[in-house]
Amino acid sequence: MPPRPKPKNDKPRKPKPCPICTAGIEYVDYKDLSLLKPFLNERAKIKARRTSGACAKCQKQLSAAIKNAREMALIPYTTR
Repeated sequence: MPPRPKPKNDKPRKPKPCPICTAGIEYVDYKDLSLLKPFLNERAKIKARRTSGACAKCQKQLSAAIKNAREMALIPYTTR
């Protein structure tokens, strides 16, 4: 099998900084809706890490906080 050709733009990508870490937030609180809303899409689903740009640690905190806020009826589960 011949080797695959390299794409023309084969530059190493610069990692996208985590918006939560850069803001200096240590703990993601479920009551802080202004922080949580940008990490939900228009259907009120949690955005993926590659889309939101959050690091793994912050993404876990985000998803737990969003689920907790849904349970407390601060954020809807879905939208129409």
